[in-house]
Amino acid sequence: MAHSAPAISSNTGVAAKLGKAIGSALLNTVEAYGEISFTVERSKLATVLDKLRDKHEYQQLVEIAGVDYPDRPERFEVCYHLLSLTKNHRIRVKVSTDEDMPVPSVTHIWEVAGWLEREVFDMYGVLFDGNTDLRRILTDYGFQGHPFRKDFPLTGYVEMRYSEEAKRVVYEPVKLAQDFRSFDFMSPWEGADYILPGDEKVGGVAPPPTPKTTDKKNDTGAGAKADKKAAKPSKRKTAAAKKPAPKRTKSGTQKKGEGK
Repeated sequence: MAHSAPAISSNTGVAAKLGKAIGSALLNTVEAYGEISFTVERSKLATVLDKLRDKHEYQQLVEIAGVDYPDRPERFEVCYHLLSLTKNHRIRVKVSTDEDMPVPSVTHIWEVAGWLEREVFDMYGVLFDGNTDLRRILTDYGFQGHPFRKDFPLTGYVEMRYSEEAKRVVYEPVKLAQDFRSFDFMSPWEGADYILPGDEKVGGVAPPPTPKTTDKKNDTGAGAKADKKAAKPSKRKTAAAKKPAPKRTKSGTQKKGEGK
């Protein structure tokens, strides 16, 4: 029985056809892992996307994502993921930029791009020329820096807490409770230097077994002397039988001669 999800259309001939349509604005084409990516000139981005929507039926802008490559002169890539509902096909269009050079906004082509461009601006600091509402959208008010940049510290720059004195939330420079340490036990970030028992199954060498501290009888106290002492019955004193309590009459007085 066929799967209920629709099959994605083949990429055969798509890269060549769309590359020819993009024309001189095309800088690079990559087809890998069943996906097609076009890198185009930043200044001609809006024209390329408008042509892909109107003439090649890529009607929907699914996502705008950012990527940071700090070693490049233009460290940021902005990736536009397009979907053709009629062809059931997806492509990716990319442009490069830096911290100062803005990318043309495509809010006049897709209104949803306004929110998506704000996310890239908030996380990476990429500017979009033509977006009339370019504000932070994911971080808090007064947030410093852009969290998805590779050089952004893992601890951030400031931390917030509720101040009983000020009766409000205040921001302060980050104060680490303790210095970063290197632990020798297994952790999600780094492995131990030693090989654990059982690792020899995947090519490692297991360490020798740890010697027991009670390998000798002298260490445990076991032996004939201890066995002889353990065989002796325990001495328990038999409890003296208690005398029965005197019977009392209905009047509560003791009968004559009873209870002696």
